[in-house]
Amino acid sequence: MGQRGWRQYGILALLLAIVGGMTTLVSYSVPLYRLFCAVTGANGTTQRVARDDAQRSARVVTVFFNTDVDPALPWRFRPLQRKVTVHLGEETPVFFEAENLSDQDIVGHATFNVTPDKAGLYFKKIQCFCFTEERLGAHKTVEMPVEFFVDPRLATDPDTQDVDQITLSYTFFRSARPEQAEDLQRFADAPPDAARGGLLFAAQCSACHAAHRVKIGPPLAGVLGRRAGSVPGYPYSTALAHSGIVWTTASLDRWLTNPQAAVPGAQMPMAVPDAVRRRDIIAYLGEQKNGS
Repeated sequence: MGQRGWRQYGILALLLAIVGGMTTLVSYSVPLYRLFCAVTGANGTTQRVARDDAQRSARVVTVFFNTDVDPALPWRFRPLQRKVTVHLGEETPVFFEAENLSDQDIVGHATFNVTPDKAGLYFKKIQCFCFTEERLGAHKTVEMPVEFFVDPRLATDPDTQDVDQITLSYTFFRSARPEQAEDLQRFADAPPDAARGGLLFAAQCSACHAAHRVKIGPPLAGVLGRRAGSVPGYPYSTALAHSGIVWTTASLDRWLTNPQAAVPGAQMPMAVPDAVRRRDIIAYLGEQKNGS
């Protein structure tokens, strides 16, 4: 091969190398971009962590929730709370509900982000249905927990010191990888989680109740197995005091679902309409013993 031939061979090899490099770059561009966003919080990408190891701060932020569903996915998907106000560093469980409106099992995948985008680096999820492909059975409805905290460093970063509201958004799409799916039914079938129940109790019940002292409501330590309206000195409603109820898992579940329906004339103003939350709160109360 002459000098000209070698030169042409070299040019061809260089062009092939460039094309190969561009093909490789395109193939890995999406995963690399996702990795970049996960590490930096770019575009409001939240962080995934194993546990809450942050120190709780006195500063609070309000987290709002937004959900959407792609038209190609016949699901209904909604948050079970519009917003929560949390302390920085405070682990918080919230719940979402998904319903499959179709006659067949379908696998979906949730994308997510927070706004403002600059808060993404400090919004940290411990548990989320968005980590995996998720299968939902035909005409099934499931409540799904998300556990998160907002890193206290949000308050010390000059770029995020002004952030006092964050919106967490999800969009569910039909999955392109249905063979890798987990079943959302696992959340409904899971055993009661007393640890999460404690977090829920702190967020939803502690303004009125404590385990071992009277607040607005009576103390709840030892409530399982106790007759309703029987704590000495507490001014129960006549309806509850004469209800004859003994608090069991089943009776507490009915009570928390709708106190006025369970005991007409009761003064309890709040309900816990979501079955998974009730299950976990009752499990937590079951661990609160008298004298502990």
